[in-house]
Amino acid sequence: MPSLSHLCLQHLRAGISALIPSSCALCGQAGDVLLCVDCRQQFIKKDVARCKQCAIPLAKHDDHLICGECLSSRPSFDCTVVASDYSAPIDQLVLALKFGHRLALSTLFSELLRDTALRDSERHLPEILCAVPLGQQRLCDRGFNQSIEIAKLLASHLGIRLDTELIRRNRETVQQSSLHPDDRQKNVRNAFAPSQHAIDLIKDKHIGVVDDVMTTGTTLHEIATVLKRFGAAKVTNYVFARTPRH
Repeated sequence: MPSLSHLCLQHLRAGISALIPSSCALCGQAGDVLLCVDCRQQFIKKDVARCKQCAIPLAKHDDHLICGECLSSRPSFDCTVVASDYSAPIDQLVLALKFGHRLALSTLFSELLRDTALRDSERHLPEILCAVPLGQQRLCDRGFNQSIEIAKLLASHLGIRLDTELIRRNRETVQQSSLHPDDRQKNVRNAFAPSQHAIDLIKDKHIGVVDDVMTTGTTLHEIATVLKRFGAAKVTNYVFARTPRH
């Protein structure tokens, strides 16, 4: 028989739930999940054909599985896992997490990434996860690193070690989204390095790198270049949303 204190706790939780009802982050439908079933079916597409290396959407009839851009100029990372395209209305969820401080959305992003990662039984999971680091100034301004928030939960879901200090920034960089694609590589060149304690951890390991959005892939390419330079055997990106090419 439940104790009095247990029953009181149940009533307290029920009261809080009644005062602060949950709702879908997109349509506002009341419920106990951050993204309702209807919105998941409508906006989180599971059958999108993607380049295995950079995850850009491909035409259904394309049999190569590697896009022309990756074939002509291979990025340093080996493959990319994404949960969704960065397009309306999903882009608003990313902005709400990053700039609206809706940290609960990191739970949703990590769950959707987990589901995508586990859907492909042929894809081996990494041995260590890390996250794209923010510069100190941006971290102070924002108060948190959204990629680390996603990575914490994803690591727990997948049972993988997370090392948030594996890669650090050597210097502050301009926000990539504000730059022309031709200037992005210069902006992040030599901007990352492994932490001293991590050099031995990286060697011969499969490393997973977590980020919220991938646009040109320049930042992730630079990080993968550094990881490979220090002996990583394979680098896989885990990104919530991928910007389609236009």
